[in-house]
Amino acid sequence: MDYSRKISERQWNLPDKGELESRREETYMDDIIQKDHIQRKLLEHLDGIETVFDGGAGSGRFSILLAKHGCQVTHFDISQPMIDKAKELAEAEGVSDRITFVQGALEELKDYADRSFDLVMSFDAPISYTYPNQYKVIGDLVRMAKKRIMFSVSGRLGSLPYLCNPVQKNQFFLREDDDDPFVRWCVENREKMIRSFRFDKKNAEKVMEDGLFGGQQEIDAYEAGETPWCITYTFMPDELERVLQGCGVKNIRLSGPGAYGRTIPREILVRLMSDPEQKKDFLDFCYQYDSNPYVCGMGKDNLLAIGDI
Repeated sequence: MDYSRKISERQWNLPDKGELESRREETYMDDIIQKDHIQRKLLEHLDGIETVFDGGAGSGRFSILLAKHGCQVTHFDISQPMIDKAKELAEAEGVSDRITFVQGALEELKDYADRSFDLVMSFDAPISYTYPNQYKVIGDLVRMAKKRIMFSVSGRLGSLPYLCNPVQKNQFFLREDDDDPFVRWCVENREKMIRSFRFDKKNAEKVMEDGLFGGQQEIDAYEAGETPWCITYTFMPDELERVLQGCGVKNIRLSGPGAYGRTIPREILVRLMSDPEQKKDFLDFCYQYDSNPYVCGMGKDNLLAIGDI
């Protein structure tokens, strides 16, 4: 059974997903940092780009951005609530005529012809949720690209610290009194998670070796009618580079959005994000730091890759 697709369909088609995902930069400071990094990379690499495929486009954060810059964008996502929200936002921005909305799974891209889009992109790591098909999905995305490929995957080195920090997300809440249900749950359960935490060296070593977060427990939860988080494959930087080289991608550049920001205490991050001048300077420096190849593996959640066809 294709659990990668089935779990993703159930997780991302929850009724409130479109609304919640569209508000992430109003809720989580790590999202502000990571999406600012990706936006800068995109706008730096738009030369000669007219047609775009956005795989796992969500509520339209980047498909709408590129439509506003004159691109014709295919917005492709597994979630109908996400697509509905993206349509609403695209209409509000006046770019609906430049976006084609398609519901589908990244595991099934065979209907798209080779070299059919100038730029193929996929952000916030949907590729990592297609395990065990992640390499095939990358191959299909590269096959569809005429000029450039840009995508992010879950990074292994950046994700491993989560196994020793059950409250890591609390660091990035812009407001602890936010009505976002996940923020409320984390704040209310913070002390309980700290008290009950016990480091599992064996599990950490397993993830370090095979890169896999999740498995049979998530499958069992799915079969029980629950909505588990997607089974996630995390990439090492050199592995991702080899995969892209094997697909014929040239001039590969890797970066780790959020590597610098994850070192900053929440109290300081809130002050930085609340002061427009400091926020600008901080995001400028984050972009410089996180673009350095020596830190790319320690991005907050994602490993970002850019390459030419």
